[in-house]
Amino acid sequence: MYKIGTLATHVSPAAPTLRLRTRTHPSMAAEEGVGTTATFRRVYETLKAELLHDSAFDFNEDAVQWLDGMLDYNVLGGKLNRGLAVIESYKLLKAGSEPSEDEVFLACILGWGIEWLQAYFLVLDDIMDNSQTRRGKPCWYRVPKVGLIAINDGLILRSQISRIFKRYFYGKTYYVDLLDLFNEVEFKTTSGELLDQITTNEGKKDLSKYTADNYRRIVEYKTAYYSFYLPVACALLLSGWNLDDYVQTTHILVEMGVYFQIQDDYLDCFGDPEVMGKIGTDIEDYKCSWLFVQALARVNEKQKCILFENYGKSDPACAEKVKALYKELNLEMVFSQYERETYENLTSDIEAQPNEAVQAVLKSFLHKIYRRRK
Repeated sequence: MYKIGTLATHVSPAAPTLRLRTRTHPSMAAEEGVGTTATFRRVYETLKAELLHDSAFDFNEDAVQWLDGMLDYNVLGGKLNRGLAVIESYKLLKAGSEPSEDEVFLACILGWGIEWLQAYFLVLDDIMDNSQTRRGKPCWYRVPKVGLIAINDGLILRSQISRIFKRYFYGKTYYVDLLDLFNEVEFKTTSGELLDQITTNEGKKDLSKYTADNYRRIVEYKTAYYSFYLPVACALLLSGWNLDDYVQTTHILVEMGVYFQIQDDYLDCFGDPEVMGKIGTDIEDYKCSWLFVQALARVNEKQKCILFENYGKSDPACAEKVKALYKELNLEMVFSQYERETYENLTSDIEAQPNEAVQAVLKSFLHKIYRRRK
């Protein structure tokens, strides 16, 4: 049985043994009343302890301390929605059958695999964007003594996913499919990031490059696959199901991911900052936003001049002129209509799925994001 404290016994057959320090934690089964999030967080401590004492590399104490701090700074701190979605999806796929402690433990590990992937993306993304803060604190590369060492830290984060998976899934029938899944999603996401970077650079010279086709392509590949498809695909693999049998499920999840990003773009401009916890800056940051794309398709020549003259400027007065134009073009109503139609289409597609457990997973995702306000 997998127990959080028994670190040396969690390996799959034929997996390499890691050198570990002794740590003791209660088992998940013994923690009555502890929620899924608390259980999930405890698994992180197990994984981190194992990685810090991986016998594949002879880390000295300085390296151990660096990795310890780097992992806590970058892997933790987010909402953990993607990782927790693996556990919830897996439980729904069990269709009423309570998963064992071992199964929940493995679902947690897959969830942390996604959180590690997210950390890897964000560390490097912040450097490329020259960002200042992330999750309410300085970006990792902005931390004193880190700087561009953060590039290597990002690569370490990605390589640690493979170490974790080899330890726990080597020898399982879906091991190769799992590695292929993460490689494929990473390829799609990094390719989406490339499109975003290129489009933004071109957009600063010519805002007409911000087309609906470019926007859709960026959002689908940069966000939708790893945020929506990957958690469910992990749960399907853990359940012993073949991903090739769920092509339509993939399509639905990707459409949800696109819808989610469009919501983000809308809320960046029209959301309540007190509810959101931040003030939107897409206009000032030259973002290829859904609102901009919609505006560009509707403006007359006079309005187009206003849009182009004020978009991407740091002056708050310029941002207000763009927002005023968005309101003049009734983009709030356009979004409301899009959201309603998207919900109806997704609901119809979900109900057409032959597997009721898969329907339950998809409905759970849709319920969480429909008409969200933050």
